[in-house]
Amino acid sequence: MPLDFRQVREDETDVYLALMHAAYAPVKALGIQFDAATADRAMALRHLQSHGVYALYVGEEMVSSVTVRYPWGPLPGPFGLPHIGWFGAHPDYPGQQFGRQVLERVERDILIGQLRAPAVSLGTATSHPWLQAMYLKRGFQPIHTCDLGKGHLTLYMKKVLDPAAHAAWQRRQTAAQRHAQ
Repeated sequence: MPLDFRQVREDETDVYLALMHAAYAPVKALGIQFDAATADRAMALRHLQSHGVYALYVGEEMVSSVTVRYPWGPLPGPFGLPHIGWFGAHPDYPGQQFGRQVLERVERDILIGQLRAPAVSLGTATSHPWLQAMYLKRGFQPIHTCDLGKGHLTLYMKKVLDPAAHAAWQRRQTAAQRHAQ
Protein backbone atom coordinates (compact mmCIF):
# COMPACT_ATOMS: atom_id res chain seq x y z
CA MET A 1 0.00 0.00 0.00
CA PRO A 2 1.46 3.42 -0.94
CA LEU A 3 2.33 5.96 1.73
CA ASP A 4 0.65 9.37 1.80
CA PHE A 5 2.62 12.36 3.13
CA ARG A 6 0.82 15.53 4.13
CA GLN A 7 0.33 18.16 6.80
CA VAL A 8 -1.73 17.02 9.79
CA ARG A 9 -5.11 18.76 10.03
CA GLU A 10 -6.67 20.15 13.21
CA ASP A 11 -9.55 17.68 12.91
CA GLU A 12 -6.94 14.91 13.36
CA THR A 13 -5.85 16.15 16.80
CA ASP A 14 -7.02 13.02 18.65
CA VAL A 15 -5.36 10.65 16.16
CA TYR A 16 -2.18 12.73 16.27
CA LEU A 17 -2.14 12.76 20.08
CA ALA A 18 -2.64 8.98 20.17
CA LEU A 19 0.32 8.52 17.79
CA MET A 20 2.55 10.76 19.92
CA HIS A 21 1.60 8.98 23.15
CA ALA A 22 2.26 5.57 21.57
CA ALA A 23 5.56 6.68 20.03
CA TYR A 24 6.79 8.36 23.21
CA ALA A 25 5.69 5.64 25.68
CA PRO A 26 9.19 4.04 25.73
CA VAL A 27 10.79 7.46 26.33
CA LYS A 28 8.34 8.18 29.13
CA ALA A 29 9.21 4.78 30.66
CA LEU A 30 12.88 5.85 30.69
CA GLY A 31 11.90 8.87 32.79
CA ILE A 32 12.84 11.38 30.09
CA GLN A 33 10.54 14.40 30.03
CA PHE A 34 9.62 15.19 26.43
CA ASP A 35 6.50 17.35 26.05
CA ALA A 36 4.97 15.04 23.41
CA ALA A 37 4.95 12.16 25.92
CA THR A 38 2.57 13.91 28.31
CA ALA A 39 0.68 16.34 26.07
CA ASP A 40 -3.06 16.64 26.49
CA ARG A 41 -5.55 17.37 23.71
CA ALA A 42 -5.41 21.16 24.17
CA MET A 43 -1.62 21.15 23.99
CA ALA A 44 -1.65 18.93 20.89
CA LEU A 45 -4.16 21.23 19.17
CA ARG A 46 -2.04 24.31 19.98
CA HIS A 47 0.96 22.42 18.63
CA LEU A 48 -0.84 21.73 15.33
CA GLN A 49 -1.94 25.37 15.10
CA SER A 50 1.51 26.81 15.83
CA HIS A 51 3.89 24.64 13.80
CA GLY A 52 4.16 22.66 10.58
CA VAL A 53 3.22 19.11 11.57
CA TYR A 54 3.57 16.46 8.86
CA ALA A 55 2.72 12.78 8.83
CA LEU A 56 2.93 9.59 6.84
CA TYR A 57 -0.25 7.61 6.40
CA VAL A 58 -0.78 4.00 5.39
CA GLY A 59 -4.26 4.20 3.95
CA GLU A 60 -6.08 6.34 6.49
CA GLU A 61 -3.81 5.42 9.41
CA MET A 62 -1.24 7.95 10.66
CA VAL A 63 1.96 5.93 11.23
CA SER A 64 4.63 8.57 11.81
CA SER A 65 4.88 12.31 12.27
CA VAL A 66 7.40 15.12 12.65
CA THR A 67 7.04 18.78 13.55
CA VAL A 68 8.84 21.71 11.97
CA ARG A 69 9.10 24.63 14.38
CA TYR A 70 9.73 27.89 12.55
CA PRO A 71 12.30 30.53 13.56
CA TRP A 72 9.50 33.12 13.47
CA GLY A 73 7.01 30.96 15.42
CA PRO A 74 6.10 30.83 19.10
CA LEU A 75 8.72 28.19 19.98
CA PRO A 76 11.78 28.78 17.78
CA GLY A 77 14.83 26.58 17.94
CA PRO A 78 18.14 27.89 19.30
CA PHE A 79 19.86 28.83 16.03
CA GLY A 80 17.38 30.86 13.99
CA LEU A 81 16.75 27.86 11.73
CA PRO A 82 13.79 25.52 11.31
CA HIS A 83 13.79 23.10 14.24
CA ILE A 84 12.55 19.50 14.38
CA GLY A 85 10.24 18.70 17.27
CA TRP A 86 7.72 16.03 18.30
CA PHE A 87 8.99 13.23 16.07
CA GLY A 88 7.72 9.69 16.35
CA ALA A 89 6.66 6.52 14.59
CA HIS A 90 3.96 4.15 15.78
CA PRO A 91 5.54 1.21 17.63
CA ASP A 92 3.06 -1.23 16.06
CA TYR A 93 5.15 -1.10 12.85
CA PRO A 94 8.70 -2.05 13.82
CA GLY A 95 11.17 -2.32 10.96
CA GLN A 96 8.96 -0.38 8.50
CA GLN A 97 11.21 2.70 8.88
CA PHE A 98 8.25 5.06 8.87
CA GLY A 99 10.19 7.47 11.11
CA ARG A 100 13.13 7.62 8.69
CA GLN A 101 10.74 8.08 5.78
CA VAL A 102 8.80 10.97 7.35
CA LEU A 103 12.07 12.75 8.24
CA GLU A 104 13.35 12.31 4.68
CA ARG A 105 10.11 13.67 3.21
CA VAL A 106 10.11 16.69 5.55
CA GLU A 107 13.73 17.44 4.67
CA ARG A 108 13.23 17.07 0.91
CA ASP A 109 9.72 18.44 0.42
CA ILE A 110 9.35 21.02 3.19
CA LEU A 111 12.74 22.17 4.48
CA ILE A 112 14.57 22.14 1.13
CA GLY A 113 11.70 22.20 -1.37
CA GLN A 114 9.50 24.85 0.23
CA LEU A 115 11.49 26.73 2.88
CA ARG A 116 14.89 26.58 1.14
CA ALA A 117 16.38 26.14 4.63
CA PRO A 118 20.18 26.14 4.78
CA ALA A 119 20.10 23.78 7.79
CA VAL A 120 17.79 22.34 10.43
CA SER A 121 18.23 21.80 14.16
CA LEU A 122 16.78 19.50 16.78
CA GLY A 123 17.20 18.76 20.45
CA THR A 124 17.33 15.44 22.25
CA ALA A 125 18.06 14.23 25.75
CA THR A 126 21.72 13.34 26.31
CA SER A 127 20.48 10.51 28.55
CA HIS A 128 18.40 8.84 25.83
CA PRO A 129 20.08 5.51 24.99
CA TRP A 130 19.85 5.63 21.17
CA LEU A 131 18.46 8.91 19.76
CA GLN A 132 21.81 10.72 19.56
CA ALA A 133 23.33 7.87 17.56
CA MET A 134 20.31 7.77 15.25
CA TYR A 135 20.53 11.50 14.56
CA LEU A 136 24.29 11.29 13.96
CA LYS A 137 23.59 8.57 11.39
CA ARG A 138 21.03 10.89 9.74
CA GLY A 139 23.67 13.62 9.31
CA PHE A 140 23.06 15.79 12.38
CA GLN A 141 26.10 17.12 14.24
CA PRO A 142 26.21 17.95 17.98
CA ILE A 143 26.44 21.69 18.67
CA HIS A 144 25.98 22.22 22.43
CA THR A 145 24.06 21.09 25.50
CA CYS A 146 21.64 23.10 27.59
CA ASP A 147 19.63 22.52 30.75
CA LEU A 148 16.02 23.47 29.95
CA GLY A 149 14.79 22.48 33.41
CA LYS A 150 13.15 19.25 32.24
CA GLY A 151 15.26 16.90 34.34
CA HIS A 152 17.78 16.10 31.61
CA LEU A 153 20.40 17.87 29.53
CA THR A 154 19.28 18.71 26.01
CA LEU A 155 21.78 18.16 23.21
CA TYR A 156 21.19 20.54 20.30
CA MET A 157 22.20 19.17 16.92
CA LYS A 158 22.26 20.69 13.43
CA LYS A 159 22.16 19.22 9.93
CA VAL A 160 23.35 21.24 6.95
CA LEU A 161 20.92 20.85 4.04
CA ASP A 162 22.53 23.24 1.52
CA PRO A 163 26.25 23.90 2.14
CA ALA A 164 26.44 27.11 0.05
CA ALA A 165 23.29 28.58 1.60
CA HIS A 166 24.53 27.52 5.05
CA ALA A 167 27.86 29.30 4.53
CA ALA A 168 26.00 32.48 3.50
CA TRP A 169 23.68 32.12 6.52
CA GLN A 170 26.71 31.77 8.83
CA ARG A 171 28.28 34.92 7.37
CA ARG A 172 25.04 36.85 7.98
CA GLN A 173 24.83 35.49 11.56
CA THR A 174 28.42 36.55 12.27
CA ALA A 175 27.84 40.01 10.79
CA ALA A 176 24.63 40.45 12.81
CA GLN A 177 26.42 39.43 16.02
CA ARG A 178 29.22 41.94 15.35
CA HIS A 179 26.65 44.65 14.64
CA ALA A 180 24.78 43.90 17.89
CA GLN A 181 27.93 44.40 19.98
